[in-house]
Amino acid sequence: MDYQDISYTVTTEKNFDAAVTAVEEATAAQGMKVQHIHDVQATLKSKGYDSEPLKIIEICNARYAHEVLAKDVLISLMMPCKINVYTRDGKTYISALRPTMLAKFYPETGLEEIASQVDAKIRAIVDAAR
Repeated sequence: MDYQDISYTVTTEKNFDAAVTAVEEATAAQGMKVQHIHDVQATLKSKGYDSEPLKIIEICNARYAHEVLAKDVLISLMMPCKINVYTRDGKTYISALRPTMLAKFYPETGLEEIASQVDAKIRAIVDAAR
């Protein structure tokens, strides 16, 4: 297993804030909703630590969430879907955990089809935000 099995990551020419806004807009366009945005850099700074910009954007779609939770409530440990926007060495990245990984962690649930559908939406969000 390599990183491409776990995450989908792209670089963008957008600045950090524009990339975050683009993810929010692309999320809505895919019929999903932003649940919360964690500003990791601000949180760390409030504790006295410096870091490069990082926001964790939690997104969800109620229909998919309902279907997944009906299969196994423990899958909620890996919910909601997350898309991260961060900078490293002057470059801005957009990265998402691939929902297809859920099927591998919970093979007995038969999540493959739902996970593939959500994975396609997540990749579309990342690509549109690029």
